Amino acid sequence: MQHQQLVRDCIRQQRPAQHQLYQLFAPQMLGVCVRYTKSLDDAEDVLQEGFVKVFLQLQQYKGDGELGAWMRRIMVNTAISYLKKHSRYRLHMQFDAAGPHPVVQESATPKLQADTLIALIQRLPTGYQTVFNLVAMEGLNHVEVGQLLNISENTSRSQYSRARALLMRWIHEEEESDSKKLAKAQ
Repeated sequence: MQHQQLVRDCIRQQRPAQHQLYQLFAPQMLGVCVRYTKSLDDAEDVLQEGFVKVFLQLQQYKGDGELGAWMRRIMVNTAISYLKKHSRYRLHMQFDAAGPHPVVQESATPKLQADTLIALIQRLPTGYQTVFNLVAMEGLNHVEVGQLLNISENTSRSQYSRARALLMRWIHEEEESDSKKLAKAQ
C-alpha cells in the first residue's frame, strides 16, 4: 500500500509526515464533513476534530483497506457526534416515528452541478440529511444507520425516503427555474 511509510512516520509523531497526511486527505475529508453540517465553519470544526482522532487512532489502522476509507469512517462518526453534541443540531436530530414512505419518481434525471446538489442536501432537515448521507453517500444499510443513530430500521427508511422526496422536489424546481431562465434569455 502506498501510504504505509507515511502512516508509520505519523505514528512516530513526525510532524512533516502528519502535515503531509493532512494535506493529502483534508480536501476529500472536508467534503465528507460538509455533507453532514450546515456551514463550512462547522465542517471545518468537524474536520479538525476528526483529524485529531485520526492521529490518535492511526496505530489501529492495519493497512487492510484503503486509508482514505478508514479516515472517512472516522470523519462520519465525528460528524455524527458533533451533530449530537451541539444544540443547534441536536434539536433538529429528532427523528420522526416511522410512517408511510412517500413515493418518489425514480425516473428523474437531475443535471445539477455538484455544488448545487451539496447545497440542496445541506437544506434538508438535519435528521433527513444525516440519514440520507449515511445511506446514499456512505453506503450503510438501514439496520446499520439505525444502530449508529439509535433509531429503528423503519425510522431510518422513512427518513431516507422523505429526504429523497424533498431532494427530488427541489431538483425538479431547480430544473424548472433553469428552463425558465433559459427561455427568457432566448
